[in-house]
Amino acid sequence: MQKIPYRFIPKRYPLSCLTLRSKRSYGYFNWDIQKRWSSSSSVLPTNRPSLHIPLHQQLKQSFQTKSSVSAETKEKVIILGSGWAGFKLMRDLDKERYDVSVVSPRNYFVFTPLLASTSVGTLEFRCITEPVRSYSKNIKYHQAYCDEIDLDSRVAHCTYNVDDIQQKRFTLDYDKLIIAVGSYSNTFGIPGVKDHAFFLKDVNDARKIRKRLIECFENASQPGVSDKDKADLLHFVVVGGGPTGIEFSGELYDFIANDLSRLYPTLMPFIRMTLYDVAPNILGSFDSRLADYCHKKFDRKGIKIKTQRYVEEVTKNHVIIKEEGKVPYGLLVWSTGLMQNPLVKSLSSLAKDASKQRILTNGKLQVIDRESGLAYPNVYAIGDCAAIKDNDLPATAQVATQKAGYLSKALNSVNSPISDFKFRNKGMMAYIGTSEALLDMSSVHRSAKKSGHLAWLLWRSAYFSMSMNTRNKMLIAYHWFLTWSFGRDISRF
Repeated sequence: MQKIPYRFIPKRYPLSCLTLRSKRSYGYFNWDIQKRWSSSSSVLPTNRPSLHIPLHQQLKQSFQTKSSVSAETKEKVIILGSGWAGFKLMRDLDKERYDVSVVSPRNYFVFTPLLASTSVGTLEFRCITEPVRSYSKNIKYHQAYCDEIDLDSRVAHCTYNVDDIQQKRFTLDYDKLIIAVGSYSNTFGIPGVKDHAFFLKDVNDARKIRKRLIECFENASQPGVSDKDKADLLHFVVVGGGPTGIEFSGELYDFIANDLSRLYPTLMPFIRMTLYDVAPNILGSFDSRLADYCHKKFDRKGIKIKTQRYVEEVTKNHVIIKEEGKVPYGLLVWSTGLMQNPLVKSLSSLAKDASKQRILTNGKLQVIDRESGLAYPNVYAIGDCAAIKDNDLPATAQVATQKAGYLSKALNSVNSPISDFKFRNKGMMAYIGTSEALLDMSSVHRSAKKSGHLAWLLWRSAYFSMSMNTRNKMLIAYHWFLTWSFGRDISRF
């Protein structure tokens, strides 16, 4: 059979269209291959004055023309924050309807349920983060703090949080504003907490805890260190008996029992773990039987739980307890509740709840004016910084994501009526160490309460499936396997 000679000859069409010509004895016949990477009419100009114009200049001019036209017809939406509420809303908003801008001092989202796992090396830090700029094609992102909001002029005043241009300010105008700035760890004004305690709200906090843990063991293993100094360095204190404090205690116990015991066997007799809480019981939001189960498990592991204890001061090496006096420690992790963001405090014209000073909203999540009691139709507040009037809900990731889902649905279907927000409690989970967990779904079904290894499997399955993208799921599964096979990494950096 005679071979068909062929050659590619580009016509004067957009570059994404090629013509294939083939020659036989009876003449020429053509195929036009219309497989295009993008629309030739919207991306590449069809009438070019010259084929010698560089392609990057054509693309730049075309994209600028397209974006400038579309931006004029869209409403400007500013989302303040990249936490659970802000990140989900950013993902779900209709980008064809809205011109979305995100203002946040950190350029990533943190999957906080697994934050305690990263603090001891069960998972690596990038397993639980997702960059905001992964959606940069559809949104505008500014790494900055919002310092002030002019509600009457619809302008947000911001300050960059970039090293080279810190303290430089800029303004953004908006048609709709969503306040989702979250909250900070509450120190209750106790001296020394901010300077000497470790918090567990961000990846940087987990990194500092992990570094300090290894530092304590390395310092205690040096020659010439007395037994008393070893006991002081290896006393790990957790203040706060909520889910965060319990999960960190469980992860820390696993780290010590499974990994550090092999590497520092002579230091094991000096290790102590103590959990302090001002409340009469730990895990106050869980069913009492599950809380008792956790208490018994911690007792067997040697983790001391001391309730109804009041911290008066924290120094570099000691925590002063009202009932006990001066207690030495090597690491102190503080997880005792939340206090409001400085931006929320500055919004004096808005109504706040009396107990936690969160921004009050109506059932449609619109903020309320303090004097008139009327709602601002174009300003919303969601997440830990907000509370619905006459409907006090806990400041949890579950509440934040449901509010964000409700608000995105309301904004995307602006012409359709929507009822007030209703929270659906899907239950709570907490890891308590040694491959055991607590699962409380009594809000869904009265008997839906689990503890032990089955609850741990459900805990892992739930948080694995809730991870934001496929990349994170693969990283989490991979590092779980590495930890199970080879143990945790104890490098200090």
